[in-house]
Amino acid sequence: MAVPGLDPRVERHLISDEGEFVVDEVRKHWAAVAGAILEALAAIPVLLLIAWIPSQMYWVPLLLALGLVVHASWRILGARMDRFVITNMRVFRVHGILTQNIATMPLARILDISVHRPLIGRVLGYGHFVFESAAQEQGLRDIRFVPRPNERGLTIQRVIQRAGLRGSSQAWRQEDERREREAIARSAESQAAAQAAQSAQTAAMQPPPGPRFETGDTAEFPLEDHNATAEMPWWRSS
Repeated sequence: MAVPGLDPRVERHLISDEGEFVVDEVRKHWAAVAGAILEALAAIPVLLLIAWIPSQMYWVPLLLALGLVVHASWRILGARMDRFVITNMRVFRVHGILTQNIATMPLARILDISVHRPLIGRVLGYGHFVFESAAQEQGLRDIRFVPRPNERGLTIQRVIQRAGLRGSSQAWRQEDERREREAIARSAESQAAAQAAQSAQTAAMQPPPGPRFETGDTAEFPLEDHNATAEMPWWRSS
């Protein structure tokens, strides 16, 4: 939930009449404010110095602790107001507290994207983007503390590929519908193959056919060959 006054409201910078929409809005990873949090916590031992200094000098640690808290809060607020936005037409960055700065780069100018993940970034789940473009715009070459950088990098690559469809929302919907139809077709083929395999297995388990019987009115009996010239006992043959 956005806090009033603390949200850069990136939707104001979209070219809505051209069909531009936000694909991903990237907030900085919490590691970006870890130093500021430690700075704010450092105000606690500074305040404790009041117990060991002369009473007439109590204002020195008090002002120092207050300065640490204010400076740390300013850093945290700056990170909170810093957004990197991916749309279907461009990427741009909005940052700044009192003065808002916007840096923009069309997708057509992006030549390469490098993802740098330091060791601590791999553990905590963040990385840094380095953009190589036809014209190096200030403020967009290095995007630091990006959460899930590999996933975001793939999103940008996908957006660049889809930009060949003129970047319109209708083209994006058509592409999504095509992918959905292909997924449904693959699922149907898999189900048909599974059913065919199950039918073949069931047919293989059927017992082989037995000897033929001739059906009568009440029961089935094997046919008997009653030959008139069957053998007779020797005492009746004469």
